[in-house]
Amino acid sequence: MSQKQGRLSPYIIFFGILAFVGFSAMAALTVRSPLNAFDLNVAAWMQSFESEPLTSVMVFFSTLGSTKFTILIALLTMGILFFVLQHRMELLFLFASLGGAALLNKLLKLSFQRERPFVHRLVEETGFSFPSGHAMAAFALYGALAYLLWRHIRPGWGRILLIVLSSLMVLIICVSRIYLGVHYPSDIVGALLASGLWLNVMIGIFQWYKGRSIPVSGYRFGDSR
Repeated sequence: MSQKQGRLSPYIIFFGILAFVGFSAMAALTVRSPLNAFDLNVAAWMQSFESEPLTSVMVFFSTLGSTKFTILIALLTMGILFFVLQHRMELLFLFASLGGAALLNKLLKLSFQRERPFVHRLVEETGFSFPSGHAMAAFALYGALAYLLWRHIRPGWGRILLIVLSSLMVLIICVSRIYLGVHYPSDIVGALLASGLWLNVMIGIFQWYKGRSIPVSGYRFGDSR
């Protein structure tokens, strides 16, 4: 299916279905077995590396994934997109990706109402546990930024570096939440799948809109400017 004709890529549809099925399976696991062997064993293994220096590092990255810092990074990026690059469509894409992921997280937490781990917490946290808000926000933010930057980076090494750095940020933020004892591993996996599904939808809509642009007098409707 051609993007130029305003149609969705088959990869968008495939990954969307994959993320939906994966999240459904993870949600079913948490409902049937809130204290399952997967969660307990993985969490225990991660916390077996506990030390003061490592805890400080994990607290730092957990803070980077907080709502305050996510909003700060998003606002800075939106400012650059709007005032410097004048990429209005990309700004709307980023806003919808982050705002939608945050709203979806709230709705899912209220739907499942899973209590947080209580065995070995290194920091205190309030609210429900499934899915992780930090993980969903991190995936939405760095996933959206990676997608936008990918479109403007041409060298292959630059794109590889972009994916590696974005993935590492998401991974470390996610690991920090398990290490600190405020989330089960399934909270993280479920969050990544839910956020990935939402981001996939946003990318699909963005590509569809860009693909249906019509050239008129050297200007393309749907252009990011």
